[in-house]
Amino acid sequence: MRCYLPGLLSFFCLVLVSAPCAQALSFEKYPALRTFSHELADEYGFSTDKLRRVFRCARIRPEIIEAMERPRELQPWHEYNKVFLTEENVRRGVAFWKKHDQAVSEAQQRYGVAPEIVVAIIGVETQYGRNQGNYLILDALSTLMLDYPSRSTYFRQELIEFLLLARELDIDPCRLKGSYAGAMGLPQFMPSSYRRYAVDFNGDGQRDILSNAEDAIGSIANFLSEHGWEAGAPVAEDVHIEGTLYFWIEQLGLKPALPARQLIRYGIFPRRLDHTERRAALISLEGEYGPFHRLGYNNFYVITRYNHNKRYAMAVYELGEMIRQRMEEKPSS
Repeated sequence: MRCYLPGLLSFFCLVLVSAPCAQALSFEKYPALRTFSHELADEYGFSTDKLRRVFRCARIRPEIIEAMERPRELQPWHEYNKVFLTEENVRRGVAFWKKHDQAVSEAQQRYGVAPEIVVAIIGVETQYGRNQGNYLILDALSTLMLDYPSRSTYFRQELIEFLLLARELDIDPCRLKGSYAGAMGLPQFMPSSYRRYAVDFNGDGQRDILSNAEDAIGSIANFLSEHGWEAGAPVAEDVHIEGTLYFWIEQLGLKPALPARQLIRYGIFPRRLDHTERRAALISLEGEYGPFHRLGYNNFYVITRYNHNKRYAMAVYELGEMIRQRMEEKPSS
């Protein structure tokens, strides 16, 4: 990649292969950006001159494409879970829950979502706010719209949502940071989810999931509720497998398709008998010594609407269980 920078900057850009030089955006270099800006002006009333100035502060970042090609969720479960199911995450989850106990309880009352799931999502997403991402959202979404053809349509819409969101919140779009995919805040909402599901949970007149834990808690619960969370219903459970017919059920995907009692004819035996009328999916995960299975109910599927990956959903569920159990422990005398 060529970079036209003076002096030592040019030298370092040429030799540091592991850190490619970001390319500045311009309408002249990216005609699609000009078309995009005119569409925004026509449909949403943006000024094309202001959009031109906004995109001048954006950069094409090749490392974002590289990160998209190797997401953590592709790791086998026995490696993936070690990142999140840690004693440190449990301790921080307990501390976060205790600090925001009122908001967590109110979210459960209003939306019916298990509090340990809400708390665990913040832990998995950002380590309770410690890692919200260091990429400019504008860089991430512009790069993915212009240079990631396989999902450019999706990220084009997210860029529209982001610019609308920045206008609604009266925030400089050149300054907001988040993940390499453009997610932001404590719960790592994409811009479309921010606009649709974020709530003003503490009643201060703002929907601030960027820095306000109470709004983040309420917004996550609202998201899960809107996607069909069932209050008091199970999420997942252990299962015993016999034979090979289970393979056909596994191919049905993550959305529960059959009542758990019907899975017995395929050699799938739930460990518990009190949920057999509920629809369940068979979830296969990669153990260190071979695959193992769990049953995933509707609430497990709802978690996958937050991140469409079974390993993510299982990490949230198991971290939540660990945090809940720790919260229920009686202090030693």
